[in-house]
Amino acid sequence: MPIRVLLADDHPVVRRGLAALLSTLDDFEVVAEADDGEAAVREAQLTKPDVVLMDVRMPVLDGVEATRRIRKAVPETAVLVLTMYDEDATVFTAMQAGAQGYLLKGAEQDEIADAIRAVVRGQAIFGAAIAARMLQHFSNPPAALAADDPFPELTTRERDILGLLADGRRTAEIASALHLSPKTVSNNLTTIFAKLEVTDRTAAVIRARERGLGS
Repeated sequence: MPIRVLLADDHPVVRRGLAALLSTLDDFEVVAEADDGEAAVREAQLTKPDVVLMDVRMPVLDGVEATRRIRKAVPETAVLVLTMYDEDATVFTAMQAGAQGYLLKGAEQDEIADAIRAVVRGQAIFGAAIAARMLQHFSNPPAALAADDPFPELTTRERDILGLLADGRRTAEIASALHLSPKTVSNNLTTIFAKLEVTDRTAAVIRARERGLGS
């Protein structure tokens, strides 16, 4: 039986290129396409593919949240991220959401095909550059927390945002208090979640209050 693939990317040229690549290989079948994260979740529930090739930045619903919802709704479906974004925070957040692999666009065709096969077998797959950075991260654990700084891994802005989050403020309220746009706050929250190795606001608030932030 061929490996059934759902392509999720908001760029039609990318989707067509991936579909053309997979059509040349006997062990793949593209069963659906989606141009935003919400459509990806819907198509995954309808078609139950073996794997989703998922971009990170998409309209309506981003690829990380789409991954989280797909893994919850269709746990037998694997997710392989294929994106141009290689920031550590994005990588870790995607993996925490349930992605089994992370490749950068520009990967060789054979690498993409082999990665799809691997994640379907249950293996975790990373592009060479991503894998090297992850190894470096885990081989150099954070230093012990300073007594006066419970989160030394956060920037000053990130600590301010986390403190307001721990106070129960919503994104719009945090943005107003710090004179930032709601989108900037949301982007910072994604980075904070990755650095704290949590997956949602509730877990971040718990971590913050355990270390003295919040009222």
